[in-house]
Amino acid sequence: NEAAEMLEVVGLGSRRDNKPGELSGGEQQRVAIARALINKPSIIMADEPTGNLDSANATAVHNLFLDLRRKYGHTVIMITHNEELAKMTDRTLVMKDGSIIEEHRNIN
Repeated sequence: NEAAEMLEVVGLGSRRDNKPGELSGGEQQRVAIARALINKPSIIMADEPTGNLDSANATAVHNLFLDLRRKYGHTVIMITHNEELAKMTDRTLVMKDGSIIEEHRNIN
């Protein structure tokens, strides 16, 4: 089924029978990404998707978004305060008080 396929896509195929409380924070975030992907959106919007994760899991989740973009052609709009992760994207907009104050094209 599609749910099982999406769990495979986000690297959690082996955890499909686990309860949410049995998953780590990073795994729970990957389940949320799988839920977002199930309807095959052309745009994914993520507000601080790595905010509550340690640096290793934050990098893994961020890389998952980048991989999904490459594999499926999704446009990903992500809000983050993590400048290192932001530099891994194609384009970065910096906002202050609701206005864009900087724009960067990142080379990857």
